Amino acid sequence: ACSGCSRRQPRHGGHKRGLNSKIHLAVDAHGMPVRMLVTADTTADCSQAIPLIEGLEADHLLADKGYDSDAIVAQAEAQGMNVVIPPRRNRCHPRTYDRDLYRLRHLVENAFVAAIHIRCLALWAKIL
Repeated sequence: ACSGCSRRQPRHGGHKRGLNSKIHLAVDAHGMPVRMLVTADTTADCSQAIPLIEGLEADHLLADKGYDSDAIVAQAEAQGMNVVIPPRRNRCHPRTYDRDLYRLRHLVENAFVAAIHIRCLALWAKIL
């Protein structure tokens, strides 16, 4: 499972810069979405990682260093996942991670790009 987020146009929540929201996404090993959460734009990405992975079965959790927290690592390991997250620079005892496997994290980014392309095609085809 991979996780990430993307900014979207208004749905809920707001702040002085305007109304925005974020999409947090978990994808499988083939880049297919398995879970999605939508939050206010001001929600920290890492705060949604545990709800995003809870109950999912996966061999690995790939995520960027913004998701490097003891709570996320503990949850993933409790679910039997091998954690593949680069350590933050301020970690006292950095974990090692599989750099080759980490390269597959782009699958979550690809899922966002695919969704954007599908939406654009629908708009251009005047389906909506």
